[in-house]
Amino acid sequence: MPKKRLIIAMTGATGAIYGVRMLQVLQLQPEWESHLVISKAGLVNLKYEMDMDRATLYQLADVTHGIDDIAASIASGSFKTEGVVVAPCSMKTLAAIAHGFGDNLISRAADVALKERRRVVIMPRETPLNLAHIRNMASVTEMGGIIFPPMPAFYNKANTIAAMVDDGVGRVLDFFGVDTTGLYTPWNGL
Repeated sequence: MPKKRLIIAMTGATGAIYGVRMLQVLQLQPEWESHLVISKAGLVNLKYEMDMDRATLYQLADVTHGIDDIAASIASGSFKTEGVVVAPCSMKTLAAIAHGFGDNLISRAADVALKERRRVVIMPRETPLNLAHIRNMASVTEMGGIIFPPMPAFYNKANTIAAMVDDGVGRVLDFFGVDTTGLYTPWNGL
């Protein structure tokens, strides 16, 4: 049986840990194949926030794609994927996705997933939000995308940053049917 494919796209917004952690989780899932694309600003942020270089990040993915490789497999709707997660997502990339401006492989892959009615989850990282940000989020939502800001849940009483990250990562990967056992505890009421 062929593996399910999930595209993980990373931009220069703060929160590189979200994309990295998703790749780590997918590595442990033999039925999944991860496809990674990261922007140039994303690489700068990865180094700054996590002291991680491109080569180390690429080891976490099954397949990697260059940001400017518009001829990559993930740039076509005929290449079957479960969808795209943009984690973290800059406001620039959000705007490109919201307006169908496929100027690089991240915005193109998201555009392809939206046109093929596949799941697209955006983890925008900006605060406070201005009206353009909010309108762009609304536009992506109207196209079928899911806006999932990486906001920590406090009801689970996570006592580490890693546990807060895992909560968000688990909830996002749940959208795609990835086994998230141990990443987070769903709310079951009091």
